[in-house]
Amino acid sequence: MVQPSLFPPSAWTVTEVNRYLRDLLESDHNLGDLWVQGEISNLSRPRSGHIYFTVKDDQATLRCVMWRNTAQRLAFLPKDGDSVEVHGSVSVYEAGGQYQLYADAIKPLGEGALFQEFTRLKAKLEAEGLFDEDRKRPLPRWPKRIGIVTSPTGAALRDMNNTLRRRYPLVEVIIAPTSVQGRDAPAGIVAGLHDLNRATAPDVILLARGGGSIEDLWAFNDEGVARAIVDSVSPVITGVGHETDFTIADFVADLRAPTPTAAAELATPNRADLLIDLNETSRRFAQIVRSEIDEQRWQLNELAGRLKRLSPEARIHNYHQRLDELSYRLLNSLSHYFDMQRVHLNATEQRLTDLNPQSVLSRGYAVVTESNGRNVRSVEQVSAGDSLHVQVSDGEFNVEAKD
Repeated sequence: MVQPSLFPPSAWTVTEVNRYLRDLLESDHNLGDLWVQGEISNLSRPRSGHIYFTVKDDQATLRCVMWRNTAQRLAFLPKDGDSVEVHGSVSVYEAGGQYQLYADAIKPLGEGALFQEFTRLKAKLEAEGLFDEDRKRPLPRWPKRIGIVTSPTGAALRDMNNTLRRRYPLVEVIIAPTSVQGRDAPAGIVAGLHDLNRATAPDVILLARGGGSIEDLWAFNDEGVARAIVDSVSPVITGVGHETDFTIADFVADLRAPTPTAAAELATPNRADLLIDLNETSRRFAQIVRSEIDEQRWQLNELAGRLKRLSPEARIHNYHQRLDELSYRLLNSLSHYFDMQRVHLNATEQRLTDLNPQSVLSRGYAVVTESNGRNVRSVEQVSAGDSLHVQVSDGEFNVEAKD
C-alpha cells in the first residue's frame, strides 16, 4: 500500500506543462529536422497569410502550420487531397495544448523516393568497400585505345569525339552504342561494358551521357551497372550529366568527371604535363574545400538550431496563431450579436406597428371627440344635441348626438 506523502508535490499549471513539452520536443534533434509524407486535408489560409493544414495517412493525422514569410516563397502550392512531403520541426502550440509540425518546405510526394533509393544503394555498396580509393585503378598516362559507352545519337558522343581529336588525335576510339535512359538502359550499359572488355580491351572506358533530371539519369544508379563498372578490366571514367549531378556510377568508377567533355579530357594527356598536374591539384583542392565547407555548414546548423531554441520566435508564432483563432471567434460573435439585434429590432418594429392608432382605425375603429377636442370615452360625456367630431382611417366628419 502506498503511504501518502506528508509533503505532496506542487501541482503544475497547464502553461508549465505545455511549455515543458515544447522544450522537450524542440530539444530532440530527430524532431527538429524531419520530412513527413501524407495527404493534405483541412487546408486554410486566412488573411494573415499563414497556412494551416493537416497531413494524414490511413491511421493518423498531424496538424501543421507554415508561417507567411515561408509560404510566400513556395513554388508548389498544395491543396486538399495532394500527396506531399512536408519538412519542418515538431513543437507544441502552447495556447491550444497541441503538438504540431512547423513546416518550412512542401513538395509533391515522390520526389524524395528516388533519393531514398539512391541513399540506400550508396550505403550498401559503400559498406562493401566498392567506393574505396585503394580499390580503384590508375589511369594510363598515354592511352592507345579508348572505349566509349553512350548513346550513338546524343550530343555527349559528339562532344567527346571532338575533345579527343583536339587533345590526342593518335588515340583509337571504339564505341559501344546503348540507350542511356529508360527501362532498357541499365542492361544496355552493362552489355556495352562487357563487350568492350571482352572484344577490344581498351586502355580506358568512358561511360557518359548529357544532363537531365534524376529520373533521366537513373540508369546510372542501377546496382547492376555499378557492379559492371567494378568488374571491368579496363579503368572506367564516368561523365554523367552536369557538374552537380552525382550517381552511384560516379562513386564506383575509377574516376568521376563532371561532364562527358571533361571525361574525354581526363582520359587523354594534355600537350603539357604541367597542365595535367594543375588539373589534379585543382581537383584535390576542390575536395578539401567542399569537405571544409560541409564541416563549417554542419557547425553553423548546430549553432542555428541552438539559437532557434533560445529565440522568442516560436512564442511569437504561437501568438500569431492565437490571434488568428481569436479573430475568427470575434467575427463569429459579432455576426451572432448582430443577428440577435436584427431579430429584436424586427419584433419591436412589429409591436410599434400594432400599437399605431392609424392601424387601429384601419381595422374599422373611430376616434370621437367633443367640440373642445376632448376624447369621448363614455356615453355619460354626451348629451342629446351635442356636436361631435369623428375621425376614421381615411378621413373625418362631424355628427350630432340625437339620442
